[in-house]
Amino acid sequence: MPESVRPAESEATTHPGAVHPVDERLPARRLVPAALQHIAAMYAGVVAPPLIIGPACGLDARDQTFLIAASLLVAGAATMLQTLGLGRFVGNRLPFVNAASSAGIGPMLAIADQSHGTHRLPTILGAVMIAGAFCLLVGPFFGRLMRFFPHQVIGVVITLIGVTLIPVPVQWARGGSAAAPDFNSLGNLALAGFTLVVIIAMQRFFTGFLKQIALLLGMLVGTLAAIPFGKVNTGAFTNAATVALPTPFRFGAPEFQPAAIVSMCIVMLVLMTESSAGMLAIGEITDRTVDRSTVTRGLRTDGVATFLGSMFGSCATSAFAQNVGVVQLTRVRSRFVVASAGLVLVVLGLFPKLGAAVALVPMPVLGGAGIVLFGTIAVGGIRSLVKINLDDAPNIVIIAVSLAVGIIPLAAPDVRDVHGVLVTPGIYHDFPSWAQTILGSGISAGALTAVLLNLVFNHLGARRRAAAAEHAVAVR
Repeated sequence: MPESVRPAESEATTHPGAVHPVDERLPARRLVPAALQHIAAMYAGVVAPPLIIGPACGLDARDQTFLIAASLLVAGAATMLQTLGLGRFVGNRLPFVNAASSAGIGPMLAIADQSHGTHRLPTILGAVMIAGAFCLLVGPFFGRLMRFFPHQVIGVVITLIGVTLIPVPVQWARGGSAAAPDFNSLGNLALAGFTLVVIIAMQRFFTGFLKQIALLLGMLVGTLAAIPFGKVNTGAFTNAATVALPTPFRFGAPEFQPAAIVSMCIVMLVLMTESSAGMLAIGEITDRTVDRSTVTRGLRTDGVATFLGSMFGSCATSAFAQNVGVVQLTRVRSRFVVASAGLVLVVLGLFPKLGAAVALVPMPVLGGAGIVLFGTIAVGGIRSLVKINLDDAPNIVIIAVSLAVGIIPLAAPDVRDVHGVLVTPGIYHDFPSWAQTILGSGISAGALTAVLLNLVFNHLGARRRAAAAEHAVAVR
């Protein structure tokens, strides 16, 4: 791996016998709150795919509960596998969260739309299963691309992860769903703003451990403040099942439709790009070198989790960028913290009543916390960009164009009303579905642009230019 791609080693690695912060085992009093912060940051994202896909496939409330439980269970198992590793085959052994990605929701809804009755979910899960096998097959080739990810590319990708996620907490701050009766109300925005101010105040005045768990404390204060105004909905907790044991093929044997499989394999390529970018981001934040083998093992984990998870009803699995922000904000870099969060997710999946308790945190409170969280990721990207020469014209072009391409989906998205009817088509609305999948993700579109421009400026013809320079020096 070229030196330019290697994150700086921390002090812990310069002293023989010292434990790197990534491998540090924290005492329970620090580990548990830090793990709960990861759960709070990711919970809404983990349950979002089953909450959307379930109704589209005609599931009743009971089956919907099992679909959500499967998503939590697989996310927890995948996260533990990723952070703890299994030999040299899977696991990047970084504080890295894996869970069902929302990136595949659009294609999965399209598959459900093109299928009929009880065939909808089996067709989706069959396509997800093949996509997992596809990831296992091509993952090692992705690992070989790491030499094409210098700081110009890494910085762009990390910045885009933060910037493209900002609409998510903004939507949460407004109330979560446009169909909610109080969506965009002053009450919701005030609650989000209050939570944001509380977290900022804690970051300013707290020190040590309390400062590290400011995100969790801020969400707790925000939730307590929401109770008198009726913003805490206990219905989900009351109606949730107590136990939901995972059952393979509960929703029927997988069905394999070529069009659905191709669509999900394209989604998997996008998720692999985002996972690779997430691993590079974590490497930068934790001062741990991310090389080809690290990325390969990480992507294998995605493949294994996606393939096996499909048997229980889970969607395609990949990196969770919001948890990169938690590591960046708290500076708690231990992978065992994230592994503990994975264990909690497994328990939440087995006991939906506990999962529903986590969901008591109102959407506006999550929104206020998310603004801090995702903005922090963008700062990590900027930190990477300042390591390069920003007076160099090629670097400026690579960064400027890649960031612009990544922001286009945010600037011109599909706009729909509260009933889901398209009001204004986005810029890529009339593109083929595979192009929409790739270009519609600002992270993947920006990453691919940065890699291609880096090839054009820094790789193609590099030997010829170096030889010409050497010849010029020799002539002098």
